[in-house]
Amino acid sequence: MMNADSFHIGIVQHACVSDRAKNIDRAVAGIREAAGRGARIVCLQELFHSLYFCKAESADRFDLAEPIPGPTVEALQATARELAVAIVVPVFERRAAGVYHNSAAVVDADGSLLGVYRKMHIPDDPLYYEKYYFAPGDAAGATGGFKVFRTRCATIGVLICWDQWYPEAARITSLLGAEVLFYPTAIGWHPSEKAQVGRDQVAAWQTIQRSHAIANGIYVAAPNRVGLEHEPGTDGIEFFGQSFICDPFGRLVQQAPSDQPAVLVADVSRALIEETRRNWPFLRDRRIDAYGPILERHLGAPPA
Repeated sequence: MMNADSFHIGIVQHACVSDRAKNIDRAVAGIREAAGRGARIVCLQELFHSLYFCKAESADRFDLAEPIPGPTVEALQATARELAVAIVVPVFERRAAGVYHNSAAVVDADGSLLGVYRKMHIPDDPLYYEKYYFAPGDAAGATGGFKVFRTRCATIGVLICWDQWYPEAARITSLLGAEVLFYPTAIGWHPSEKAQVGRDQVAAWQTIQRSHAIANGIYVAAPNRVGLEHEPGTDGIEFFGQSFICDPFGRLVQQAPSDQPAVLVADVSRALIEETRRNWPFLRDRRIDAYGPILERHLGAPPA
């Protein structure tokens, strides 16, 4: 199947609840729908098996973590085998005592575990206190912690939410051979800000990812959750959905609503990847001899 010109991918958007089993059931229902519509690779949203727990710093919430493989990944391995689809399974990973990651396991169409990507960029913002919970992925080896997964039908890259804002992550993963970049996501509005900047926040989120598709001649697919999730003493977070898939030209192929569950399925054309890269040869024209300064934290003089 790797030699076929095209294949279908799917992403699943839904609201989450405190019951892990219900979240897994919703995800599996979405995977079944996507597979029934022809998807051969399906990506779930970030931390789909629980409410977004990083809205507060609480040691008890580490109990939500599980190993890989563990109950959630094993459940999705069975689904992958049954439906003959590859699945990106984002989970809160307990790697060892005191070492936790925001991770995505990649399961192939035969149910085998191909590997794990661990989120490299960890945010720390109001109601997004991820640095309390997650160690960043290890920046080891020549690829700096970024990787691709060779599934039965395609080579894919996985980056997670805050990774979306970093062109370096998209570029490295694309150079490793990814045909699709999947970005499992949990992003939303602070309700008090929605009226003033909500539309612009969504536009920026979508624009940066569409730019990765254009700059690398690659498909991008971003599943996000929906629903208002409460946190005592705050207004909570209203996750804004609007999951989407775009092609190497940056064109939106599919987009979900902001307030409803959705399953998106789209065709990935290897011929379009080739055509786009021939006409926009950004990879050819890179000046790799001139990019050493990118390894510095900052290059400008301090302000006067």
